[in-house]
Amino acid sequence: MTDKYCVFGNPVGHSKSPAIHAAFARQTGQDLAYRAIAAPIGGFAGAVDAFVAEGGRGANVTLPFKQEAYRLATRRTRRAEQAGAVNTLVFGNGEALGDNTDGVGLLRDITLALDTPVRGRRILLLGAGGAARGVIGPLLDEQPESLTVANRTAERARALAACFAALGSVEGCGCGELSGRAFDIVIDATSAGVSGAMPDLPAGLFAPGSLAYSMMYGPGETPFCVFAREQGAGKVSDGLGMLLGQAAESFFVWRGVRPDCAPIAELLRKDQAFRRAVDAR
Repeated sequence: MTDKYCVFGNPVGHSKSPAIHAAFARQTGQDLAYRAIAAPIGGFAGAVDAFVAEGGRGANVTLPFKQEAYRLATRRTRRAEQAGAVNTLVFGNGEALGDNTDGVGLLRDITLALDTPVRGRRILLLGAGGAARGVIGPLLDEQPESLTVANRTAERARALAACFAALGSVEGCGCGELSGRAFDIVIDATSAGVSGAMPDLPAGLFAPGSLAYSMMYGPGETPFCVFAREQGAGKVSDGLGMLLGQAAESFFVWRGVRPDCAPIAELLRKDQAFRRAVDAR
């Protein structure tokens, strides 16, 4: 019998997760069906129950239901607990295991696809929302020299950093406090790319040979990527690799097989429809 998986979101019609997981299944020889389900606002738990009742084995969860999925899970992995959100559910034996694969998706893209080590590096993470929270734990697990969380509102950055202080060297500050500092890896986890804006950042943030990484993906470069190039970043990357990496990790959690993202990334970059439809993850 073909195993059933899905992605829950609202809206979710733009999601490329069904196409990505279909490609993963073909590549790895797995017998599964994956579809998008638009759960009604206020009706996420009911939509999950209905999917499980029809034999659903697992699900991805995107906006705006990641926190609801966290509360719904009967068990949670360490990385889900750290993130305070769930983007991957595994159903079985009357339980729902909640996981979060965003951080490992980011790290695999940075360390493997972009060949940039995190250990011993100075990292700047821009933003203090859910996207930032989901990757701080995995970044600290790699033992960077330091991790700085910067946000327009300094208090939010400091509060978020304090949540992870026991895991490693992490501080929070306002974007205006970054003058005179340079970093080896600068990650934009803000939502500014959606609006075409970006934080007001000082010059000189990018150390020689540094990586500038935007979690966003879409047609053309984000304002952050443009800024990074102008400021002399050694490498600049968008978030397509993270999108595929977190999907591949979810696939591994469900099936025990890790797909190769590289050939699928190449195909997606040629897909103009995909370039116009940013997956909200």
